[in-house]
Amino acid sequence: MYLFFTIIDWIVIIALVAVILSAAIKIVPEYERAVLFRLGRLVGVRGPGLIFIIPIIDRIFRVSLRIAVYDVPPQEVITRDNVTCTVNAVLYYRVVSPDKAIVNVERYEAATNQLAQTTLRSVVGTADLDELLSERDKLNQTIQDIVDEATDPWGIKVTAVEIKDVVLPSEMQKAIARQAQAERDRRAAVIQAEGERQASEKLAQAAQVLSTQEGGLTLRMLRSLSEVANSQNTTILFPLPMELRRILPDLDFAVKQGQAKPGAGE
Repeated sequence: MYLFFTIIDWIVIIALVAVILSAAIKIVPEYERAVLFRLGRLVGVRGPGLIFIIPIIDRIFRVSLRIAVYDVPPQEVITRDNVTCTVNAVLYYRVVSPDKAIVNVERYEAATNQLAQTTLRSVVGTADLDELLSERDKLNQTIQDIVDEATDPWGIKVTAVEIKDVVLPSEMQKAIARQAQAERDRRAAVIQAEGERQASEKLAQAAQVLSTQEGGLTLRMLRSLSEVANSQNTTILFPLPMELRRILPDLDFAVKQGQAKPGAGE
């Protein structure tokens, strides 16, 4: 009987030692840190690896150092030019000082997320609709700087903020579509006018060259006739060569001189 109780005592002792060791020995992964408090006082940050604590007296809080991603829910915002739209974003941040994240703020995840929501509404509200649609990088950087500065005492580093979607009312979408169509029509008209101007300049240069070269207009006329012959037209007009303008006055003068000579002999 004595031997039996001795074995039970040893089993109890071994069990107590195992429980104490399991409470005293902690393993902290590489991506975490353990913030250690002893009798309520901050001792420091421990880890990664194997750490030892005093059971009952010490208490640890595990903090992840990995980048956290928070999807900012859609926020209804009125822009500076009084356009109502819905904007959402995504926030990337990480803990750089685990002790500050535990001591200086309660629930640093929720605090950072709420701050991102309010900052998104504030920044978008100070921008025009055109700026919101075309200069997102500038707004992203502004939101990141504001949130990063506010969360610095909490040991939080904001790595990026990206505005994802901007949802506009249907009336505003139609107005933007009409504006875009009008801009495309304007560009088309400008390009067409510029093309006509360049074409007129080239035609004027070609006409000047053809008019100064002997037989140039005739060659051009013959080329035009070959192009017309390949078409489906049934009527073909043969224009007279433009060089006849210089020949006809001479012929007319010669005819007049010939008619004048018989009269002079009489």
